[in-house]
Amino acid sequence: MPSASDLPARVARRSRTEARIRADRLTGRLVFIVQCGIGAALAWWLAKDVFDHPLPFFAPVTAIISLGLSYGQRVRRAVEVMVGVAIGVLIGDVFAHLFGSGILQLLVVIVLAMTIASLFGAGLLITIQAGVQAAIITTLVAAPGQAFTRWLDAVIGGSVALLISALVPATGLHRPRQKAALVVEEIAAILRETAVVIRTDDNELAGATLRRARASEGMLVELQSLASEGVAVVRLSPFRRRHLPGAQAIADLLEPLDRAIRNLRVLVRRALVGTRRGEVIPPAYTALLDDLARSCDDIARELHERHEPTAARAGLHRLAERSAVIDPASGLSGEVIRAQVRSMVVDLLVLTGMSVDEAGELVPVSHPQDDTSVVGDEVDEEPT
Repeated sequence: MPSASDLPARVARRSRTEARIRADRLTGRLVFIVQCGIGAALAWWLAKDVFDHPLPFFAPVTAIISLGLSYGQRVRRAVEVMVGVAIGVLIGDVFAHLFGSGILQLLVVIVLAMTIASLFGAGLLITIQAGVQAAIITTLVAAPGQAFTRWLDAVIGGSVALLISALVPATGLHRPRQKAALVVEEIAAILRETAVVIRTDDNELAGATLRRARASEGMLVELQSLASEGVAVVRLSPFRRRHLPGAQAIADLLEPLDRAIRNLRVLVRRALVGTRRGEVIPPAYTALLDDLARSCDDIARELHERHEPTAARAGLHRLAERSAVIDPASGLSGEVIRAQVRSMVVDLLVLTGMSVDEAGELVPVSHPQDDTSVVGDEVDEEPT
């Protein structure tokens, strides 16, 4: 147990660690903070000096809200936030102008603004923003001649945020590719865990691996959001059009990755079933999982290095040939695992840039050991 004399040193170390964490957090957010400052100042200048609004409070406020709530998903979310805020301000402006302010008016205008935002298909956060802005407008009586300028201020602020979102994307165009690499790395890790489950008959690890495989769907959803954002950014920004082929290439990875993860979940579930039932899963089949994981490592490494992952094709081709060999001693779960490995090989070959037909041609028809005759192929995939 640490002595009391060590307390000052421990406190100092903890303080340095906390300071480093806070500094890293600030560094990561500094660009975003500067963007908010520039956006707010630019929105104020446009509304006040260009549109001659005496007190354009909602212009900088909307710019900051739009940039803040859209951080990480810039273009689409900036539009959504701008629409939500503008709806709230407009409904509040109209209602306050016609009916004045009061408790009943406040209740009605909030419900009305949030209802209209929902009808426009806004998400929960944007719907709440519509209600908040409507409440602010209703309780802050406009000066004479300013009733409907506040709605225009909100549109100006949102437009400035949209411009900044398109020109200076917060996500960075490299993030979708890095996220795709992390998804492939996660597939590799799950394959290795599954191989351990089969070799050790560890039911507890099997359950944890299955939960991990199911959770990988969330990574794919995040990748889809980043990829869509990357394509939207390069299409909207004239300064980034040259990056469109690269952004589209990452978006094209989504379909084979989705199929690979679906097949992976079936594979892990059958490993769990086979382990619990004591079914025979041949060592050669388990070795396929290790080799498939290594191919995933190769793909992930090339994605991190911003290369098309073509170097993994040779290893996947060899793996496809080995996966065609049927071990007669295998149980049902073993055959399902072998079939899912074969399907994942096709998925990963497509991930390297091949078409589905080209990838399928590299996977031979299944045959028994010491026999090249055709005896059938894939086991039907279980529902995911």
